[in-house]
Amino acid sequence: MDSCNAVERELDRVLSKFGGINENGTRALSNLISCIEKLKEDYEAERLSKEQDYFLAPENHELSKLQADELKDMMTKVKEAVTRLATEHRDSHSTVSKVGKAIDRNFVPDYGATSRDDLFNTSEKLEMLNKIVCQHYYRHGYKDVAEELAKEANISPEFNNNEPFTELNHILESLKQKDIEPALAWTIAHRESLEANNSSLEFKLHQFRFIEILSKGPASQNEAIAYARMHFGPFAYRHAKDIQTLMGMILYLHSGLKNSPYQILFATDRWVEIYDIFTRDACLLLGVSVNSPLTICVNAGCAAVPALLNIKQIMKDRQVAGIWNGKEELPIEIDVGSENNYHSRFACPILRQQSTENNPPMRLICGHVISRDALNKLCNGNKMKCPYCPMEQSPADAKLIYF
Repeated sequence: MDSCNAVERELDRVLSKFGGINENGTRALSNLISCIEKLKEDYEAERLSKEQDYFLAPENHELSKLQADELKDMMTKVKEAVTRLATEHRDSHSTVSKVGKAIDRNFVPDYGATSRDDLFNTSEKLEMLNKIVCQHYYRHGYKDVAEELAKEANISPEFNNNEPFTELNHILESLKQKDIEPALAWTIAHRESLEANNSSLEFKLHQFRFIEILSKGPASQNEAIAYARMHFGPFAYRHAKDIQTLMGMILYLHSGLKNSPYQILFATDRWVEIYDIFTRDACLLLGVSVNSPLTICVNAGCAAVPALLNIKQIMKDRQVAGIWNGKEELPIEIDVGSENNYHSRFACPILRQQSTENNPPMRLICGHVISRDALNKLCNGNKMKCPYCPMEQSPADAKLIYF
C-alpha cells in the first residue's frame, strides 16, 4: 500500500503539472485570439472608412507605420506565447519520467527473493492449496466456481455442507440493500446459540426494525410501541439504557426525528456496523474465522513482502545475504496487525529466537522459561544454573510447555 501511495503522489504531481499547462495555454491562446480578432476588426473598420471617403480602397494598400508597429507587436506576443508554452511542455517531461522511476523504485519485479520454491513441491501441499482456494470461493458465494475447481483438481472440500455460507452470503447481500428481514429470521432461528456466545445481534436488528418503523412518521407511533412491547422484553436487563433511548425518540416523532438529538441513529455508517456484527457473530457460530484463510494469507503477505524485499536488498548491499536462509524464521520482526494473530508466540529471552517444533519452550524448576537450544547451551554436565535466578538444577527436570 505504501508503494501504491508513493506512485500515486507522483501521478498527482504530473496531473497537477499538466492541468496547469492546460490552463495557462488555454488562457494565453484565448488572449491572443481576442487580440488578433480586435486588430482585424480595427483594420476592417479603417478600410470601410476609406471606402466611404474615397469610394474606393486599393487592394494593394500598404499598412501605415502605426499599423505595421501594431502587427509587429502582435507577432512578438504570439512568438513569446508559443515559446513559453513549449518550455512548460518540455519541463513536464522530467515530471513524467519521475513516475516511471517511482514505479521502478517501489515495485520490485523480482519477488523470488522472498519466496520458497519447495513450498508446494509435493502433491499433499498442492492439494491443501487447492482446498484453501476452494473454501474461499464457497465462503464468498461462488459455489459453481468452487465445485468446478474441486472437480478439476480432484479434491474434496474441507467441509461437505456449503449451504451455511450460501445462506450467509444471501443475508449479507440483503444487509447491503438495507433489508434486515433475512438477518432477523436467521438470528431468531439461532437464538440459543447466539445467547450462549453473549451476542447482542438480535437486539441490534430489532433496534433497526424499530427505528425503521418510526421513520415512517407520526402515524407509525402505535405500531412502533406494539413492536417494542413484543420484542424488547427479553433484552430489558442487558440493554435497558438502549431501550430507554429508543423510547425517547417517540417524543420527537411529531417534530421530526432527523432534526432531533437522536439523528445519530439514522447515520448510514450504522449499516456498516450491523454488517460487521452479523459477519463476526455468524462466523463465530460456525466456528470459522471472519476472513477466509486465503484472504488472511494475502493480507499478511501484502504487509510482509515490502519489508522482506527491503531487508533482502540491504543484506545484498552489505554482502551478508547468506545469513537468511528463508527456512525457519524471518530476518526481522514484521507487524501484520493484531487481527492476524491467531496463536501464542514465544521468543527465547536468551537466544532471541522464536520457538519452533524443533526448538520448543522449556520450563525450568524455578519457573523461568527458555528455549531448548538455550537449555542445551547452558548445560554443564548434569547441572545448569538458571540465567535469571541463582537456582541450580538438572537439565532433565525441565518440562516442555505449550502455550
